[in-house]
Amino acid sequence: MQPAHALTAILPSNDLDASEAFYNRLGFTRPAADRPDDGSEDTYRMLADGKGAFIHLTDAVDGWLIKGRNPFGLYLYTENVDELAAVFSGDIVEKEIPSDKPWGMYEFALSDPDGTLVRVGWPSRLRR
Repeated sequence: MQPAHALTAILPSNDLDASEAFYNRLGFTRPAADRPDDGSEDTYRMLADGKGAFIHLTDAVDGWLIKGRNPFGLYLYTENVDELAAVFSGDIVEKEIPSDKPWGMYEFALSDPDGTLVRVGWPSRLRR
């Protein structure tokens, strides 16, 4: 699916395979046609969830991403908050999972393999 108009995060990663596996669990995949031939460099990965959300992963410069000091964060807007919370039940970084927050979102938070904060949520007022 190609977006008509979108903004896509390009996220550095210390371990592209681990990061791609994490984002696969969130529903993001990379089409086989976008994978390089065997033996070719695979340092930039474009993932999509098929619903209009995209994330690109790229090799981090050595020493740039330090566990516990990663300044990056992402927010995934999805109606499937409870479904994804079940998939990540052992990985959620908050005690209340998921919950309605004072800022009007029903959400939970995760850390990806490099410590990037990933919030998954949906507006509380739009929940069924």
